Amino acid sequence: MAMQTPAPCDYSRATSVDDAIGQLQALGGNARILAGGHSLIPMMKLRLSNPGHLIDINPLEPELNYIRQQGNEIHIGAMTRHRNILESDLLARTFPHIFAEAEAVLADPVVRNRGTIGGSLCQSDPAEDLSGVVVALKGIAVVRGPDGERTIDMDEFHVGPYMTAVQSTEMLTEVRFPIQAGHGSAHEKVERRAGDFAIVAASAALSIQGGTIRSAGVACSAVGPTTMHIKRAEEMLIGKAPSEQLFAQAGEMAKADVEPSNDGRGPADYKRHVAGVLTTRALSRAAATALR
Repeated sequence: MAMQTPAPCDYSRATSVDDAIGQLQALGGNARILAGGHSLIPMMKLRLSNPGHLIDINPLEPELNYIRQQGNEIHIGAMTRHRNILESDLLARTFPHIFAEAEAVLADPVVRNRGTIGGSLCQSDPAEDLSGVVVALKGIAVVRGPDGERTIDMDEFHVGPYMTAVQSTEMLTEVRFPIQAGHGSAHEKVERRAGDFAIVAASAALSIQGGTIRSAGVACSAVGPTTMHIKRAEEMLIGKAPSEQLFAQAGEMAKADVEPSNDGRGPADYKRHVAGVLTTRALSRAAATALR
C-alpha cells in the first residue's frame, strides 16, 4: 500500500482565542483548527480533509482547559483533555457516572491524553461516544467568532456527518451543562474491540425528585447520520415514576427511532436491537444512581 501523507498546507500557532479567530477570518475559510489532531490528521492523510492552513490552538490550553462550576452550571473548556474529564472529581460528583464511563472506553490512553472535548464535538463523528453524553446532559455549545459569542443547542450543533454549525470564522470555546437535583446518568457501549468506535452506544440522564422523573436525556451513537437524540422517549419518561417496564418502553422507542445502516460493524436490524437494549440498560442504571 502506498504511504498516505497529507497535502501541503501552511501552519501557525494561535496566541489567544481572539488571535485564532482573527487568523480564521483573514484566511477566508481555508483553515482548520488543530487541537489534539487525532481525528483531523488521519483525515488529512486520507485526503478527506485538505485545509490550506492549520491553526494550532495548543498554546491556548491555559485559557481553554478547565472544568468548573458557575452558578447552576458546569462549564468545560474546549481544550479540556479527555483524561482531565475522566479524572475530574467535580464531574464524578455532579454527573455520575456518565462522563467517566464514556471516557474510559474512548480510544486509548494516548488519545485520551491529547484529544479534547472540543475536537470530539467538532469532528461530529456519528459513532463518537462523547457527543451522545453531551446530548443526553442537555449540553450547550459556546462558539466565538468575529461578531462575538453565541450559544448553540446540540440538536442544532450537529448538522450532519462530520458537519457542525460552527462557521469557518468561528471556534468552539466552551460547553455548558445544567446541574439538576436527583441526578443519575450512565453510558453503555458495544464495540468490536477495546477502544474502538461504537457499534452502538447509548447515553442516559435522569433527574428524579419525589419519586417522579422531572427531566430525562436519551441519546444513541453510531445509529444515524449524527448522534441520535431520542426525544420521544424523553417526553414519555417525564412525569412518571421510574420502573423497569417504563425503561423498556423507552428502549423500544429508541429501537424504532434510530436510523442505522448496514456496514462493517453489523446489519441495521442488529444495531436497532442493540440500541433498544442499551437505552433500557442505561436508563435503569441512571435511575438506580439517582435514587440511591
